[in-house]
Amino acid sequence: MAISNTLPDARRYAGIKRLFDIVGGVSGILLLAPLMAGIAIAIKVNSTGSVLFRQTRHGRNGSTFTILKFRSMYADLGDASGRQQTVRDDPRMTPVGRFLRRSNFDELPQLFNVLKGEMSLVGPRPHVPGMLAAGLPYEEFDPRYHQRHRVKPGITGLAQVNGYRGETKVPHAAHMRLEHDLAYVARHSPLLDIKIIFKTIVREFFKGNGY
Repeated sequence: MAISNTLPDARRYAGIKRLFDIVGGVSGILLLAPLMAGIAIAIKVNSTGSVLFRQTRHGRNGSTFTILKFRSMYADLGDASGRQQTVRDDPRMTPVGRFLRRSNFDELPQLFNVLKGEMSLVGPRPHVPGMLAAGLPYEEFDPRYHQRHRVKPGITGLAQVNGYRGETKVPHAAHMRLEHDLAYVARHSPLLDIKIIFKTIVREFFKGNGY
């Protein structure tokens, strides 16, 4: 009987993925440092409040961590709990924030979350505890929900590059977003990660599909 190599393969992949995250995270921070500095200045000039927005999100295996984002909303209108989801043309966003959301540049500080080991470059997007789907807690909407936490959350993921991001008020959108997350958990690989990053650059940064 052949001995399964599943465990050694999983460990090998985890090591490759972590190395990929470190190299990608460091490279991204160095290359994008001038852009991030310019964004920080623009935020401070445009509105009062902190440059960074911090929020508690789910990490791997049900843990929590503090995610970093460039602040895109007026400081007194932001929702730290995350239950009030951002909508298209959200009146809470600052003029600079609208640009950051369209370009997804508000997500760039998460490169530091990646270096800390709290996130990966690619994985299911981290949700706030108590995330709602079609008006219900996600785990009530679909009992499989916590399976998406078996891997580290990512700056981008399979759901996002397939157009399922943003609000989860509509049952179909909430369902498809989870389906893609679980598909990633089931078949993630270095090659799939590279494909997702490439599609993210084209879809989000160049075409500006965020909000």
